[in-house]
Amino acid sequence: MVSMLPLNYLFLLRTYFKQDNPEEGRILLIAVVAIIVVSVASYFIRHAINRQMTAVSGKNKGTTIIPRRFNAFTLHKIALSYGLDREQKRLLEYVFRNDGVTDPERVMKTPALLDRHFKRTFRTIERNSTTDEDAQAHLVKLFSLRNVIESSSGTSDASSARLSDNTPAILGNGRENYPVKILSTRGQNVVVEYPKNILGTPIRITKGTKVTLSFFTKSSNGFSYDGTVGGAVNTDFGQGLQINRTGEMKPLVKRKFRRRSASLHCDFNFVKVEEIGTGRKKEVKLIVDNRKFSGMIQDISVGGCALKTSAPIQAGSRLKINVDYDDSHTINVLGQVIRTNRSAAGTILHIKFLKVPRRAFNSISTFVFGYNDD
Repeated sequence: MVSMLPLNYLFLLRTYFKQDNPEEGRILLIAVVAIIVVSVASYFIRHAINRQMTAVSGKNKGTTIIPRRFNAFTLHKIALSYGLDREQKRLLEYVFRNDGVTDPERVMKTPALLDRHFKRTFRTIERNSTTDEDAQAHLVKLFSLRNVIESSSGTSDASSARLSDNTPAILGNGRENYPVKILSTRGQNVVVEYPKNILGTPIRITKGTKVTLSFFTKSSNGFSYDGTVGGAVNTDFGQGLQINRTGEMKPLVKRKFRRRSASLHCDFNFVKVEEIGTGRKKEVKLIVDNRKFSGMIQDISVGGCALKTSAPIQAGSRLKINVDYDDSHTINVLGQVIRTNRSAAGTILHIKFLKVPRRAFNSISTFVFGYNDD
């Protein structure tokens, strides 16, 4: 394409030089040279971008990169609004080009559509990486980018929040929090499961008591509102508690990482921290206790999880957690218990991960975003 440009423009130049004005001929010559220089430069820039995109994806089989079908300024505006660095911007461009995206702004506003394109890139990386180590390295970058976009997508719109039946929620009563499930909604009123203590005995909450109801929607946006207890009611699922809404719906602090409900078996051990040495030669050593406990992961993200167990675990405890991810490998992470909630069936541990190895990061991210789902 580039080699044909000089011949085309020289033909035009010879035609124009039949005129009698040499000054206009010189102007045309300068214009032709400028166009040729710009065309050649554009060709090499596009070629360099193709090489960069190939390197980002881990390809080495000479696969042809799909031409960019959107304006470069649009990509720059997106990168600026989401706070992406240069490498993340190049990777996002590859995601779009890999799947032939023509309207990136629409994609960024539609999480399901964005995940479809990221999922395609995820499988391209898995398929074309020469080694598992290369695949893990590139997937870390891909999921890190997806998490940056997730956390930078703006605050939740409380006006569009909708409660639906069977949504898990937390009923706050003073300093106590009880996990419940929303049974039904009736205008400004909500009926939830009657809260129970660890022994399974219903908690006595008098009518008119001020409470707070917090929940997460299917899109992982969190909301809460204030209400008062309307009293006990009978439902098809047993006794429920009616909550009369008194305050406006308020968005909770947006989670940094997407979280997904789960039902994964795990075992865990206490981890003790000991300091070895004196003065400047002090070293911190983690010692794993031999006692092993079991539980079930109820939800998980790369930042933490909710773990249900019957073991007596206190807030502040450090745990080495081994999650049965699939038949091929186990996820191993180090976490710390931030808080605990007691329920009739056991204790819910809310855990913040302190150390997540690269393979565990990719495995959790794959599960959370559903990139291995058919």
